[in-house]
Amino acid sequence: ALSDLRWLLQEGLAMSGGAAFLRRGWALSAARRSFARAARLPSSHQKVARLGGSASGAIGAAGGLALAGFACMAVGEGVRSPVFLSSVSQDELKKQVGYKAIDDFVRSGMVVGLGTGSTAYFAVERVGQKLKSGELKDVVAIPTSKRTAEQAKSLGIPLATLDTHPVLDVAIDGADSVDPKLNLVKGGGGAHFREKIVEAAAKTFVVIVDSSKMCDGLGPHFPIPVEIVPFCHEYTAKTIEALPALAGCKAVLRRGSAANNKRDGDNPAVTDNGNYVLDLQFSAPLKDPVAAAQQLKSTIGVVEHGLFVGMANTVVIAGTDGISVKQ
Repeated sequence: ALSDLRWLLQEGLAMSGGAAFLRRGWALSAARRSFARAARLPSSHQKVARLGGSASGAIGAAGGLALAGFACMAVGEGVRSPVFLSSVSQDELKKQVGYKAIDDFVRSGMVVGLGTGSTAYFAVERVGQKLKSGELKDVVAIPTSKRTAEQAKSLGIPLATLDTHPVLDVAIDGADSVDPKLNLVKGGGGAHFREKIVEAAAKTFVVIVDSSKMCDGLGPHFPIPVEIVPFCHEYTAKTIEALPALAGCKAVLRRGSAANNKRDGDNPAVTDNGNYVLDLQFSAPLKDPVAAAQQLKSTIGVVEHGLFVGMANTVVIAGTDGISVKQ
């Protein structure tokens, strides 16, 4: 049985090698051979192999067979496979950490800052669930983006602004990078100005991430977003590149959607505030994030930058080994 398990892994990896393999029509025949062999495995192994095969419907035959191979090897060898777990459960990790933050830090009667992004989405979802069930009552939330406001409204979460509620009990949000001192890079979703003004008003700022967001130094791990006014934006970009604390950075104008830093259009990305975003790319970590933040803040044309230095009180981290907390 173990040799069959190894064969499934090899077949899955081979099929995940590229589109050329699929174009030659070999995927279907290889899939048939894989599941024919899987049928000869013990029932426990068959079940896991079928899980990998089922994934092919969602991510393609190559990916599904690769997952089947990884799953069968994990069961056959009797060991846990972190690579397999993380590849299929990142959203589940985000859900776990988002739910835990709400369960641990939000109580009835609180004013809560709701973050923006794929991890914060689950925190907002959890607030809605607990209000609906009656576990939470009299909670007022301040959203950090139009997207979050729309989600919160759909869940029946009462919303307010800093104009009426200038002090928050807690703000909960994700991050794109977290260094050992709990300094953050945020703004992958283009909402860092609203996130920062809301989270700076909170008594407690809780950051929720999966383990892939932890890094040794800010900069190379994830480009640092900077929201700037559209007027003379090329000049502002050159000015930023010349700042001493940001030496060596390349300022790239975000194009397409402001909600991610992947180019998915030709026009400049526009934030909820009507501004542009520069993504600062680095080949080496920032030597002094505090100085970098100060120099960016003092640059004319910069609305807000994505360095959140000394702001996080607690970071809740979800990984394949469970949830950990850093303070």
